[in-house]
Amino acid sequence: MPEMDETGTKQFYEDVPQRSEQFFLKGATAYDWGMQHRLAQIFRPESGRTVMLAIDHGYFQGPTSGLERIDLRIRPLMPHADALMLTRGILRTIVSPAIQQGFVLRASGGPSILKELSNEHVALDVDDAVRLGASAMAVQVFVGGEFETQSVHNMTQLVDEGYRRGIPVLGVTAVGKELVRDSRYLGLATRMCAELGAQVVKTYYCEGFERVTAGCPVPIVMAGGKKLPELEALEMAYGAIQGGALGVDMGRNIFQSEAPIAMLTAVRKVVHEGYTPAQALDVFQTLRHEAAPAAPALVAAGA
Repeated sequence: MPEMDETGTKQFYEDVPQRSEQFFLKGATAYDWGMQHRLAQIFRPESGRTVMLAIDHGYFQGPTSGLERIDLRIRPLMPHADALMLTRGILRTIVSPAIQQGFVLRASGGPSILKELSNEHVALDVDDAVRLGASAMAVQVFVGGEFETQSVHNMTQLVDEGYRRGIPVLGVTAVGKELVRDSRYLGLATRMCAELGAQVVKTYYCEGFERVTAGCPVPIVMAGGKKLPELEALEMAYGAIQGGALGVDMGRNIFQSEAPIAMLTAVRKVVHEGYTPAQALDVFQTLRHEAAPAAPALVAAGA
């Protein structure tokens, strides 16, 4: 038996009511504790935002430029991101189990770039996501695509299974060549994902982006898209955050940059600290020059 507690100095603070803190993330106050905990691995509680590093491109397009050797090119970037977007294959083969960042597992797939991309199916057993300790699962939703209904069903299936296990789902609004990335279409696609249960939605930046985020009751994370000049990418990230996005998920604009760590740091300044694109570009330029290798010394002729 433990010894009796006879100090006589217990403090119950009877005059101080117990406070129930509201969860910080948009639309997430009614989720179970485990799901909220996982969302807090992706979004920083201090800012309520996230900078995700997307490296899952290979699941449908193979060794993308910059992702040929993830162990060499991408592993050094991982500590500088709040969360990773990747496949379970890369997670198991390359990422250290000691990683501190949250990570979102790609959970849908099937066709390659040689086929109809909207013909995806669920490609991840939720029990495997649990085994891996995933922070969330990502699924493509092809609103307006040939296999729209199938892709929506993929998402709702994962939402149901995710609720049973406390794992949130990130719905990714896929845009095919025939679809226009405007606020009307993206507003439709993001709202559908949220209405059908996705806890987070990833979508593209567009004119009138503030209407897209205002009409979506869960957090929106901006997709980075194709590689842009650094200033343009920073302007896009700034516009998205000012327009109501709660983070960005960038891939090619980070790992295809000439100075990926400098670019990732600059993006973080925009997302978490409110830097303007010009201020963030100064950060990028400074860090890029600091990281540049020194020029080799000239060798005297005849030496």
